[in-house]
Amino acid sequence: QVQLVESGGGLVQPGGSLRLSCEATGIIPELYIMSWYRKAPGMQQREWVATISSSQTKTYADSVKDRFRIFRDNAGKILYLQMTELEFEDTAVYYCHVPAWNTFGQGIQVAVSS
Repeated sequence: QVQLVESGGGLVQPGGSLRLSCEATGIIPELYIMSWYRKAPGMQQREWVATISSSQTKTYADSVKDRFRIFRDNAGKILYLQMTELEFEDTAVYYCHVPAWNTFGQGIQVAVSS
C-alpha cells in the first residue's frame, strides 16, 4: 500500500520561502512520476502545481513557474517542493500525488500572510 506524508508547511510572509517534503512508503519514489497539487480556501478542486518524471523532467503550472522547484533528494526517496517569492494566492493545502497509484497524501497547510 502506498502512503504519502507531507511536511514543511506553515505560515510565511509574502515574498518568503518554504520547502515542502513528501515521504513515500510502499513504492520506490524515483521510479514514478510524482506531482504536487494544492487546494486553496473555498476551492472544490485541487489545482495541479508541478510534476517530476522518473527521468527528472519537470513541468510547472504557469502560476508557479520560475518561483517553485520540484525535485527529489539524491537518493530519490523524498520529493520536495521549494517555494520562493510566495504570494497570498499560494495559500492552500498542498498535496503530494502519485498518479500511477492515484494516491494523495493527507496534505500540509501553507499560509501566506502579512
